[in-house]
Amino acid sequence: MPVLHNRVNNEELKQLMLAETEPRTTVSFYKYFHIADPTAFRNQLYIAFTALKVFGRIYVANEGINGQVSVPAGNYEAFKAALYQSAPELNGIRMNIALEDDGKSFWALRLKVRAKIVADGIDDPVFDPAKTGKYLKAREYNELSAQPETIIVDMRNHYEYEVGHFENAIEVPSDTFRDQLPMAVDMLKDKKDKNIIMYCTGGIRCEKASAWMLHNGFKNVFHVEGGIIEYARKAKEENLSLKFKGKNFVFDERMGERITEDVIAECHICGKPCDTHTNCLNDGCHLLFIQCEECAAKFEGCCSEECRDEKNLPPDEQRAKRAGRENGMMIFNKSKEHPLRKHRSEWKVQQNTQNNE
Repeated sequence: MPVLHNRVNNEELKQLMLAETEPRTTVSFYKYFHIADPTAFRNQLYIAFTALKVFGRIYVANEGINGQVSVPAGNYEAFKAALYQSAPELNGIRMNIALEDDGKSFWALRLKVRAKIVADGIDDPVFDPAKTGKYLKAREYNELSAQPETIIVDMRNHYEYEVGHFENAIEVPSDTFRDQLPMAVDMLKDKKDKNIIMYCTGGIRCEKASAWMLHNGFKNVFHVEGGIIEYARKAKEENLSLKFKGKNFVFDERMGERITEDVIAECHICGKPCDTHTNCLNDGCHLLFIQCEECAAKFEGCCSEECRDEKNLPPDEQRAKRAGRENGMMIFNKSKEHPLRKHRSEWKVQQNTQNNE
């Protein structure tokens, strides 16, 4: 079956979105359930969502669906109805509505069929991602997390953890979710009888992680229902103490939703308190990093003097410098091993040593 797709230029789509006057709602959703024919299911949704002017990213696989979209406010109920009607399992699926939202998060609909809705590296044929740990609502999270022996595990990447996380949460120090799963099992292998709470941005990663932990013999595994997004919403609605501090990283143009006013991260260049993510403006780099306003001005939105100087070269010279160069993981690099991050770590060690002398 052919895959339906958009044929309009990206820049044109972005300008059309920016010219819209009707407000939009940004929402994320997911569901683990069996889809027999992902391509047919994908095309069905594509037709319905295109008619409703839905923008965003949606992944479909045999194991389920995962989406982050923006919808014109007037079409929101029709969008939900179309999603609910696409499969019985999706009737009433939870919608995580963005906390900070100007409606300018997406400008095109990207609906793709993938092997999995979350790349996990699991090839165990008997693993069932639907057999998950127990959901925790915001109040339940606060109560269980307050117990002294409860273990709280952040199942997001380091760049997400860096700008915001739950109090006392441990980081699983890896650059990808597929590497985190076996690492989490190994890190906690002698704590299989403890209460373990897992969390992520909207719930999809921690839900699968909780199922993987149960599959590996852990007894008391929980995960935050709806992830950080839903937790923050409910905690604020119910006047609960917010146990998440800082900013919640999101995967769209906003790059973050502020949960509390705490700034727990630092500019990767100068070390000033800052939690604003950006991508290096040098087309030969595009590193994702944290940069304060002063460094953004000094380096013209780039991550280093080298990238700033390269960005300011004539286009032909920029292309010549990039030709044949091993960019590899430099492109939209989120790795902890990137030289800029390693430089910042070394700088922090030096500062701490000087302060202790």
